[in-house]
Formats: sequence, structure tokens, C-alpha cells
Amino acid sequence: MSPRWHITHQDGTVTLSRHLPARFDVAASTQLPPARPVRLAHQIRQDLWRGLSNLRGFSPVVRLEPTEHGWEVTAGGRVMGRSAPSVEATIDALLSDPAKRTRWVRQARMMS
Repeated sequence: MSPRWHITHQDGTVTLSRHLPARFDVAASTQLPPARPVRLAHQIRQDLWRGLSNLRGFSPVVRLEPTEHGWEVTAGGRVMGRSAPSVEATIDALLSDPAKRTRWVRQARMMS
């Protein structure tokens, strides 16, 4: 994983961002089961970037907050300039994709 990414830990919350401070100009949220947070954040960030790489000035941010049953995931990021309302719908669709969700959790599963 690239050292160009900032990983911030605060009170159990893990935030992965390219720039500090992390900023959400656009975002969507979902719940995911327990998994290694940094690995999970990187998995989500990769698909987020693939889905929005054509958005000029986009810089992904993924935040994972612990819940009783896993993680509350907020994905989105910084946008330099204007963004269309459809960007948040695109992020929401990405976070809702069953195949991607399964892959993310499988790749970041907790080792017992």
C-alpha cells in the first residue's frame, strides 16, 4: 500500500485519505461486517477511484467508524470544483453493489 495515503486513527475510527485534513465534499454511507479496517478502506478506495476517476479534481476519502456489528463506512472525498448531484448516487451504488461488498470483506477478513 502506497505511503502517499494518510491513515488517521482516532477513537477507533480509521480514515484513509490522500490529503490532510480529510474532507467529504461528496459522500455516501453503508454498514459492513467486521474486517481489518485499513485493508477494507483500501479495497473500497480502489473501487471508488475506478468509478470516479473521470471526475476532475477528485480525491477519495474512506472513513470507517466501529459499530456493534462491524463498520459504518463513509466513502466519498474531496472535489476541486463543481460536482454533479449524480456523484453521490454513483458512490451509493458502488457501496450497495453486492459483488463488491463481498470482495471487500473477503479481502479484509479478520484472521482468527
